[in-house]
Amino acid sequence: MNDEQALKAAREAFTARFGTEPAGVWAAPGRVNVIGEHTDYNGGFVLPMALPHTTRAAVAPRTDGAVAFSSVQQPEDDVVVPVAELTPGHPSGWAGYPAGVVHGLRDAVAAVGGLSVLVDSDVPAGAGLSSSAALECAVALAVRDLCAPGLSADDLVDVARRAENDFVGAPTGILDQSASMLCTEGHALFLDTRDRSREQVPFDLAAAGLALLVVDTGQAHEHAGGGYGDRRRECEDAAARLGVQLLREVDDVAALAVLDDGTAEGEVLLRRARHIVTEDARVLEVVATLRAKDDVRAIGPVLTAGHESLRDDFQISTDLLDLVVEAAVGAGAYGARMVGGGFGGSAIALVDADRLDEVTAAIVQRFTAVAPAPPRTFVAVPSAGARRLG
Repeated sequence: MNDEQALKAAREAFTARFGTEPAGVWAAPGRVNVIGEHTDYNGGFVLPMALPHTTRAAVAPRTDGAVAFSSVQQPEDDVVVPVAELTPGHPSGWAGYPAGVVHGLRDAVAAVGGLSVLVDSDVPAGAGLSSSAALECAVALAVRDLCAPGLSADDLVDVARRAENDFVGAPTGILDQSASMLCTEGHALFLDTRDRSREQVPFDLAAAGLALLVVDTGQAHEHAGGGYGDRRRECEDAAARLGVQLLREVDDVAALAVLDDGTAEGEVLLRRARHIVTEDARVLEVVATLRAKDDVRAIGPVLTAGHESLRDDFQISTDLLDLVVEAAVGAGAYGARMVGGGFGGSAIALVDADRLDEVTAAIVQRFTAVAPAPPRTFVAVPSAGARRLG
């Protein structure tokens, strides 16, 4: 669905639900992280790109001091709550993400009398493609334009992240919201999450005869669940033992040896820290290749090495994700890895565009031999970040 079609559909859905025209429609994309997984909350480097898949928010002011949320995808789960009664965890479910954004800007929203929000999305949920950040950022941009025009894009990234961290309770870093808000078409976003400096790095795979295949395993993951939070706490514990605030401050794997004190806990902390230190180095290696305009195929083995680190040291992959990566590389992909928070979700594979069907077929064949349904696959194209559609 192009922007014009998305705008029309969102406007019509809003009118059908609320009986009036929206003041505007805003869109924010999901993302694929090329490399740099779990490094964001450790102050490290990331390299995401925005997807063409977006969440659209059609929004209009109200006069009753309430905020109303409605979803095309979940028509039975409408929520209406006074702005003054928004509190972390209430409302829950999908509406918690946009409610967290409104909560973060509640004085500005209350000043205009409340908001009606209709969302429509084609970002796959639970696939490790940041559907929650797309929802937060689309609503954040709408609230900024309608209620708080002085806010910057960086301010909105912070608002959206706090919605996820503090209102919903998912302990994510800043990667997802930054990608959704700040990415540009044809580029990957090289972001230093410690000082927020960034660079748009050209990432034109089509010109190189390549494609980035996304394979959604259908295993839904949940950032608010225990595994993600456990990994973050383990990284924090490792940093404390190393005497640093953030694992980003360690750039030599040899310095991590002191973590292995002969205990099971020490071995776990060593593994977690080793992933972060080596993953930061992988991001820098990929960015250097892209900056130098070298053959993009050279990043393939770096992607695969990233998957092996996520599988063995961070221990967040799954059998299906491992199978997808093995099948892709075995069929001729230059590299492949799981993406997202882990424990399910999607994998990516860097392949020759003229072999896309062949590699996809090999993955699907292996996958359907062990899974009840085939995976969803599509090609990721570096796309625009959050924007107003009309």
